[in-house]
Amino acid sequence: MIRINRTNSDDPDFVKLVKELDKYLAICDGEEHDFYDQFNKIDKIKHVVVLYAEEDAVACGAIKEYAPGVVEIKRMFVKPNARNKGYASKILRILELWAQELGYSKCILETGLRQIEAIGLYNRNNYKVIKNYGPYEGMPNSKCYEKEL
Repeated sequence: MIRINRTNSDDPDFVKLVKELDKYLAICDGEEHDFYDQFNKIDKIKHVVVLYAEEDAVACGAIKEYAPGVVEIKRMFVKPNARNKGYASKILRILELWAQELGYSKCILETGLRQIEAIGLYNRNNYKVIKNYGPYEGMPNSKCYEKEL
């Protein structure tokens, strides 16, 4: 059984999943991890989705306002033992719907070139590659995307 919980960044299950995500990214990002980590703090995130398989929190994602009408997708993660079940796409769709409910018309996001699974996820879900924005300008390991809602 799958259950979706809309919550915020204070949610203890979200915090646990993010800690796991950060450990994974520290390995993937290598020396660049500290640079990227500064943009991934969760204390100001108000819109979080946690997905439960049975009663286990196995996946998460969040949206955060980037500019008027634009939200940034943040902290997307699926535990390794729960991958390849469509959970990330499900979370992405829920975040997009929530963004629309809140009056946003576009989602943007950044992922790393080493996150091959994430790149596949965003391509499958009709995100289009854009020029690196904001803090990711000039970062050769960053790949940015957008989707009109």
